[in-house]
Amino acid sequence: MDQNLLNIGFGNTVVADRVVAIVSPNSAPMKRLKDEARDEKRLVDATHGRRTRSIIIMDSNHIVLSAIQAETISQRYITLKGAV
Repeated sequence: MDQNLLNIGFGNTVVADRVVAIVSPNSAPMKRLKDEARDEKRLVDATHGRRTRSIIIMDSNHIVLSAIQAETISQRYITLKGAV
């Protein structure tokens, strides 16, 4: 089984095929989404103590926090998908 891994920063990766959305964390709905995921134990914090700069929504309903800009992760995703 060949899986494409998307680098989300600081040595962390997610399976690219499972990514639903990559969004900026600045809006109120995204803050609410993050808080709900934390309360329901669906939150994965991959920021290594740094500021959250993007939120990755997975098809498993998990929310992954990254310290890398959403635009950078999106570009990595596009590059990865183009290579397939």
